Amino acid sequence: MKFSFLTIFPQLIYPYFHAGIMYNAIQKGIISIECINIRDFSQDTHKKVDGPLIGGSAGMLLNPFVLHRALQKVQDSRIIFLSPCGARFSQKDSKRLSAYSHISFVCGRYEGFDERIIEVYGTEVFSIGDFIISGGELSALCLADSIARHIKDVLGNTDSLQGESFESQLLEAPNFTKSQQFNKEFTFLAPTSEYLNGNHAIIADLKTKMAKMKTQYFRPDLL
Repeated sequence: MKFSFLTIFPQLIYPYFHAGIMYNAIQKGIISIECINIRDFSQDTHKKVDGPLIGGSAGMLLNPFVLHRALQKVQDSRIIFLSPCGARFSQKDSKRLSAYSHISFVCGRYEGFDERIIEVYGTEVFSIGDFIISGGELSALCLADSIARHIKDVLGNTDSLQGESFESQLLEAPNFTKSQQFNKEFTFLAPTSEYLNGNHAIIADLKTKMAKMKTQYFRPDLL
C-alpha cells in the first residue's frame, strides 16, 4: 500500500512514520509514503498557493489550478479530500479502503477547497468529526493509520483486530492488566474474579455483557 499526502506542510507528516507500528510497516515494505508539496506546483514567484473567495467572504482558499497540477502526480490512486463537510470516516471505510494499492490524501488549509477541484478529482471526501482544526494533515494521518492496521502483517498479532470498538455495534469491553503492584495498591479496584478463573466461555460472556453496558453508557447511539 502506498500513501501519498498532498500538503503544504510535509514536515507535519513525516515524523508520524518514524516510530511505532507505522514505522515497522515501512521497514517491512508493507506500506510506503510520499509527501507531495503543493507549493512546488505554484507558478507564482513567491510560491503562493492561496487565493481570495468569490463574493468577498473572509479567508482564502487553496488555488485550484495549483492543486490541479499537483494532482496530476496521483491520478492512478484513490483520491481522498479531507474536509469537515465530508462523510464521517468509519471502521467500515477503513476496512474497505485497505484493499486498495494507492491512496492519496489531499490536506486542506485556509478555508478549504474550491468545490470544483473536488468535483474533478475527488474519489471520496471524509471528515473525522464535527469540529474544525487548522488543516487536513491530522485527519489524513488518522485515516492512514486506521487503514494500514487492516493490511496483512502490519500488526504483529492479527488477533488484536478482534473485538475492537466499532467492529460491531458495541464498544470494546473494559480491559485490565495483571499488574501486581497496582492490584496491591488499589485493592478496592480489583478486576472481577471471573477474569481470573481461566474459564474462557465465562470470560467471553462477561466481556459481551460489559461491552453492552459500556456502549450503553458512552455511546448509546451505537445500539
